[in-house]
Amino acid sequence: MSERVSLRSARWFETDGLRSFSHRARTRQLGYLPEEHLGKPVIAVVNTWSDINPCHQHLRERAEAVKRGVWQAGGFPLEFPVATLSETFQKPTPMLYRNLLSMETEELLRSYPVDGAVLLGGCDKTTPALLMGAASVDLPAVFVPAGPMLRGHWRGETLGSGTDMWKYWDERRAGRIGDRELGELECGLARSPGTCMTMGTASTMASVAEVLGVTMPGAAAIPAVDSAHSRMAAAAGRRIVDLVWSDARLSRFLTLDAYRDAVATVLALGGSTNAVIHLIAMAGRSRVPLSLADFDRIAREVPVLADLRPGGRFLMEDFYYAGGVPSLLARLGEEYLCLDRPTVGHASLREQLVGAATHDTEVVRPLDRPLAEGGLAVLRGNLAPDGAVIKHIAAQPHLLKHTGPAVVFDDYQTMQATINEPALEITADSVLVLRGAGPLGGPGMPEYGMLPIPDYLLKQGVTDMVRLSDARMSGTSYGACVLHIAPESHVGGPLALVRDGDLITLDVEARTLRLEVEDAELERRRAAWTPPEPRYGRGFGALYQEHITQADTGCDFAFLSREGEVPEPHAG
Repeated sequence: MSERVSLRSARWFETDGLRSFSHRARTRQLGYLPEEHLGKPVIAVVNTWSDINPCHQHLRERAEAVKRGVWQAGGFPLEFPVATLSETFQKPTPMLYRNLLSMETEELLRSYPVDGAVLLGGCDKTTPALLMGAASVDLPAVFVPAGPMLRGHWRGETLGSGTDMWKYWDERRAGRIGDRELGELECGLARSPGTCMTMGTASTMASVAEVLGVTMPGAAAIPAVDSAHSRMAAAAGRRIVDLVWSDARLSRFLTLDAYRDAVATVLALGGSTNAVIHLIAMAGRSRVPLSLADFDRIAREVPVLADLRPGGRFLMEDFYYAGGVPSLLARLGEEYLCLDRPTVGHASLREQLVGAATHDTEVVRPLDRPLAEGGLAVLRGNLAPDGAVIKHIAAQPHLLKHTGPAVVFDDYQTMQATINEPALEITADSVLVLRGAGPLGGPGMPEYGMLPIPDYLLKQGVTDMVRLSDARMSGTSYGACVLHIAPESHVGGPLALVRDGDLITLDVEARTLRLEVEDAELERRRAAWTPPEPRYGRGFGALYQEHITQADTGCDFAFLSREGEVPEPHAG
């Protein structure tokens, strides 16, 4: 064990003063003996469990495993419940509240007598939120991902949550399955606790946490209900105590090299486009420069090696048994990664990967047999001057270079109500455009980006179209969907100027997204545009709309991502 440091919590409990006397008295009120906590690292077990979050249904038990590990290592665990962000149920989107959870995490860790933290999360926004908050306060911390649920089953077919939900909903809309089949699918699609078992946003961000070096080795892919998951949680509890004694703060691990390796890993996984926004925001909290340009550059270099849905064939259980994130990182190796940086579990990533092996070369492919050359593209042009993204490995190839007439929807509700109207004259060549769905317009940039294909086209066999929006889409979604168009329409970005019938050109190879309208005409439209009225008059929504940044800079609050010091609280 490294040389021991002075404990932060001692300022609350071990000084000679009235406040310290009060803190000790109240700890006795809680039923704790002095020898249980005095002189020991106090570990916050930050838990996003709730009754309404199926991804985190098991985290109450995992918190107990973490505590067991903390006790074993000589620490003193205290569980702190924090906001639960359920992708399934929370409206208009948990993305509206990602920064709120990050603020709660930061202020909780700063204001209480804790020396380190174990962060329990997994559902899409909880991973970045917890790490953003913890990075801002910069204490020792370990992240425990919730883990993916078991694979789904229906009539002999293996199902992937999210991805097959979209698929079979379209099958019903096309009249190819009925209510009986849909009822069976409801019972077979998601059949255990845990996050989506495709390489959606949850598994992408868990993998990000692992490659950043802030989880226990191999943690990201362990199925939520596997006994290995409980053992991993206990190991995290043991490890955090040593990290506190060696003063191994998050900033030691969250470096520029680590974030660049995280980008490379997302791309090699064929991971969620949401990782672009989250990683930029997380890096901002770590005072590390990361931008869309980094994603674009790395995407041109790193091949897709993981054959995982929605861009591939397999599910997270398959990935786990194939070797998980360590297998993928070993494949990438020194050609794409910085292996000499530390992780919470080892002196270096190189050391952590010793013995990593691939047990199924179809799931995790070798470098000379990739699934694709680059899984994500950053687009620019007069329609997206600050950038947009497309996960082109999940699109039909013939649409990756396409020009078609725009069919414009000003909001999601209107689109839902009118998408099937024949009067819109939507064809397979049309470009569906949704605006008013960005960080401000959504509000919160909901996952509306996989716009539905009209029923009558589905019945004709059309399963993909070019779709553009300033929204996000679920990491489990697929199709030729251009997302995160910045600046968004709500603040007067070029998307606000598109009209029905305008030709739009998407060229993924050239990395361009262009509105084929003369500049002078666009200026006339811009002069006639008026901004929408603010949506919120009070509450968190008002705070959000006053401080949220655009997608290309991570959708963080400006006052959280800027430079500046926050003093430690006086505890005496």
